[in-house]
Amino acid sequence: MKRALSRRGGGFTIVEILVVVIIIGVLAALIAPKFFGRVGAAKQSVAKQKLAVIEEAVDMFRYDYGRFPESLEELVTRPSDVPEEKWHLPAIKQKDLLDPWERAFVYKCPGDHGAFDLYSLGADAQAGGEGENADIVNW
Repeated sequence: MKRALSRRGGGFTIVEILVVVIIIGVLAALIAPKFFGRVGAAKQSVAKQKLAVIEEAVDMFRYDYGRFPESLEELVTRPSDVPEEKWHLPAIKQKDLLDPWERAFVYKCPGDHGAFDLYSLGADAQAGGEGENADIVNW
């Protein structure tokens, strides 16, 4: 005699699926704030590094041409008063003139805090702020 085999499928029940979805949701709720907090700190760090690179490029421009650039664009394209034979390759790439929030760094020459001021307004694009919204400055 043959025994009847159980026909219960190998799939998951809806309750099992719901439990897994709830567990994943709880884990995401616990981990996401820590992850996104680190993204803000990472962008601040990148902004500081880019600011240092631009600051060095401005100093090299002054050394090479005897004056500060009128704008950061002069670090990328040859100024009209610089002869082509004296123009070195661009001191910096165009994309490096943008902060991690895809906004241009602010350059002011002469500066209020030194020979030139260079800064990013942070994540909120407003003066001042704390944390991710803090300004990144060269003074």
